[in-house]
Amino acid sequence: MWASLLLPLNPDDSIDFARLQQQVRVLVASGLHGLYAHGTAGEFQTLSETEFDQLNELLAAACVEADLPFQLGASHPSAQLSVDRVRRSAALSPSAIQVIVPDWLALTDREVLDFLTRVAATAGDVPLVLYNPPHAKTRVGPELLADLARAVPELVGLKTAGGDREWFERASQSGLSIFVPGHFLASMTPLGAHGSYSNVAALSPAGSVRWYEQIHSDPAAALEVEKRIGEFFALHIAPLQAAGLSNPALDKFLAAVGDWAEAGTRVRWPMSFAMQDQVDAARPDARRLLPELFDGSW
Repeated sequence: MWASLLLPLNPDDSIDFARLQQQVRVLVASGLHGLYAHGTAGEFQTLSETEFDQLNELLAAACVEADLPFQLGASHPSAQLSVDRVRRSAALSPSAIQVIVPDWLALTDREVLDFLTRVAATAGDVPLVLYNPPHAKTRVGPELLADLARAVPELVGLKTAGGDREWFERASQSGLSIFVPGHFLASMTPLGAHGSYSNVAALSPAGSVRWYEQIHSDPAAALEVEKRIGEFFALHIAPLQAAGLSNPALDKFLAAVGDWAEAGTRVRWPMSFAMQDQVDAARPDARRLLPELFDGSW
């Protein structure tokens, strides 16, 4: 169970690094298996290169001090800038580097392999995780995934939306660790998921770890919790999605509902974000439906 850094933003869209340091302290103390930066929830596409480096250094220092694994996203719509981010990230010796396939134009299978080959060479001995979300221009299916894993041994993991039993059977042939959305982890673990870069951790970092442990100790009870997570999402996430809010805005909304850090709901311009009254309306339902995530009772 891994959690993402969420950018605490000032009214002018600058990053509040004091609030970010406090957020990292909470995450480090929560029992999570690792932290990462620069996924979709981290608004990586909005960062200047200076901000990117500042965030990397902050996370790396905190996780090294706590002896906690960390991963750095080095993604960028430009392959050239992504490779440069990989080079700078690798210098901090993260547990892995996450990359997307450059996504202004869809790439052929050969181009995807060429991209990952160069990324691997640039990363040196740092393993790679391929981030291939549903909105990616280039969708990497199970057959291509297996080909990439054979050709690029530095590739060790996949961050994906997952799929049905047949999809997992085919994707598992790659030998990669498969990480899926947090709110589906209980149902997808029996199919072959290994963990999550988790939106449930955005709602409750410590509670998400307890739920992960329950998934492995009491799968039936964990599935019942997943059902109630779905009920909460239907009540409060689905309407925000229907209104056009992005995934970063939804993850910040979850963190605000969980009330464990002062990340705020603001996301960088021009994206819209949830309002405080929407957060206030969701908090009672979160604690009513999911007391296990908040009260530390199991």
